Amino acid sequence: MSKERIVFMGTPDFAVATLKALLDAGANVVGVITAPDRPAGRGMKLQPSAVKQFAVENELNVLQPTNLKSEEFLNELRTLKATLQVVVAFRMLPEVVWNMPEKGTFNLHASLLPQYRGAAPINWAVINGEKESGVTTFFLQQQIDTGNIIFQEKVAIGENETAGELHDKLMTVGAGLVVKTLEAIENGNAPSIPQNMTVGELQEAPKIFKETCKIDWNKTVDEVFNHVRGLSPYPTAFTSLVSGDEEIGLKVFEARKTEKGEKEKRKEEGDNGTIQVESQRMFVKCADGWLEILELQMAGKKRMETTAFLLGFNVSEYICE
Repeated sequence: MSKERIVFMGTPDFAVATLKALLDAGANVVGVITAPDRPAGRGMKLQPSAVKQFAVENELNVLQPTNLKSEEFLNELRTLKATLQVVVAFRMLPEVVWNMPEKGTFNLHASLLPQYRGAAPINWAVINGEKESGVTTFFLQQQIDTGNIIFQEKVAIGENETAGELHDKLMTVGAGLVVKTLEAIENGNAPSIPQNMTVGELQEAPKIFKETCKIDWNKTVDEVFNHVRGLSPYPTAFTSLVSGDEEIGLKVFEARKTEKGEKEKRKEEGDNGTIQVESQRMFVKCADGWLEILELQMAGKKRMETTAFLLGFNVSEYICE
């Protein structure tokens, strides 16, 4: 059993893997802080977070504050007498919270800091066509994602890898890194290295909004391809099928860059966003070539492969905008 009294803070599935790894390693988790239950589904019934579900199943003490600065919550937190706090995919903490434990608070971030600070590091790494990403544990400080680094581990990003696939890889690697970090802190030999601000241009990872997800067909094939996989499966890139006054929303989950030589066989005329169908395959024109759409979802319909979509919908009169 770990000698530290640990309070764990997290909300989504990404954080569950770390909480499980801590329990499996014998960590003494005295409390779990997670988001309040949220309405979800068709009936909009209150649903617990993934972390809460796991914590309840494992008979852990759960707190769900709406206000992290409220005296009621702070008093509850103090009674847990944590010596260390671990944060994974949670909201920004006020100083009174992260500074409370004797040995501080450390966070797991899904990038190689100082690159990709912000809310959506996994999405932006793929959107920007990075070849590698990774995870970082660091001690919390006042400014978000700026604290001293404890450990990092690199992970390669495959050429066709989606944000969802990278998410799952980093979730597993990150869980192991948190356990390694806890052991180092307990042994008194955890590094605490200021972030290197001389690593070249810093890429940011701001929150993804709906307008971020709209595909710009005036960009290159590579850029649109990375945009699609960087938002797949969630929150998902989208475009609009337009014909005259008609406009139909279309989510794009998977695409493929046309192989060398293919685009020479396809006529180059037409505006960007022009659609061509060949042998039940759908291609859309970008700035420098054609992107094949493999999996999509029309507004109000189910997600499906493009071959099935084309059997029931004639796109010849439409253009993507």
